[in-house]
Amino acid sequence: MTIHLKRVYDPPTGKDGYRVLVDRIWPRGLSKDRAKVDLWLKDIAPSTALRRWFKHDPHKWHEFQTRYFRELELVPDQVQHLKSRAKTTTLTLLYAAKDTEYNNAVALKSFLESH
Repeated sequence: MTIHLKRVYDPPTGKDGYRVLVDRIWPRGLSKDRAKVDLWLKDIAPSTALRRWFKHDPHKWHEFQTRYFRELELVPDQVQHLKSRAKTTTLTLLYAAKDTEYNNAVALKSFLESH
């Protein structure tokens, strides 16, 4: 299983494979042509309430993951789709957050690799 993480604002490369945007909101100031997104999975992103509660606060990271993992269990088809893709090709989870350590794509990658 090969899963990479990348800011959606970074230029796409041939090593990205299947590019999936995992944010609920389309990235500000980015055209769909420039983003080169193969799939946008809005519903796999954290709920608006969870995202607002978390605010990329590292002190809330563990609890954020716990809550987000519970939400991911409510979208098993989308989770399975990503797992299947990662087994057959390189999967790159795209996110817009400036924080590269504490964001939903990091948590989602962890979930996919451990469940």
